[in-house]
Amino acid sequence: MSRTSRNNSEELTRLVDEYYQLLYRYAFRLSGDRADAEDLTQQTFLIAQKKLSQLRDARSARSWLCTILRNLFLKKVTRKAEPVSLGSSPDVASDPAEIPELTSEELQTALDELPEDFRLPLLMFYFEEQSYKEISNELSIPLGTVMSRLARARAFLQERFASLREDISPIHS
Repeated sequence: MSRTSRNNSEELTRLVDEYYQLLYRYAFRLSGDRADAEDLTQQTFLIAQKKLSQLRDARSARSWLCTILRNLFLKKVTRKAEPVSLGSSPDVASDPAEIPELTSEELQTALDELPEDFRLPLLMFYFEEQSYKEISNELSIPLGTVMSRLARARAFLQERFASLREDISPIHS
């Protein structure tokens, strides 16, 4: 094995060790399916192995891997002809303290109900830690649209989380 191959193999092993769990969780949140999440994660690392020379700065590995994963997901998803709207911005409090703790399954159920046009910017913001401007550039949509979709997605999730909690709360007499 040549020295370059060994270095690439060691770097890929380090990336897998450091980012596998994050990428799997991101893939699961995007797809909503464990098998698809495993496939997307594995495909991400296969592409990363082939294109490892493109990673110039190890500090950008997280973003680079998340971008590969997101692009793989988008290639697999067939877009609907008509975008789904969540309507106008609901008047829901945006205080994170008001968001109840949820199980992973409850969170995934709520994310699955979000139209992709809203789910993708939300996940890019929270999982990839991208700025509004970066999301705007990546998705080729105006900055205002990114901000609106994020606000609507958060409001939708807050409403959904509240209704989930109401459904399982005991009734007090």
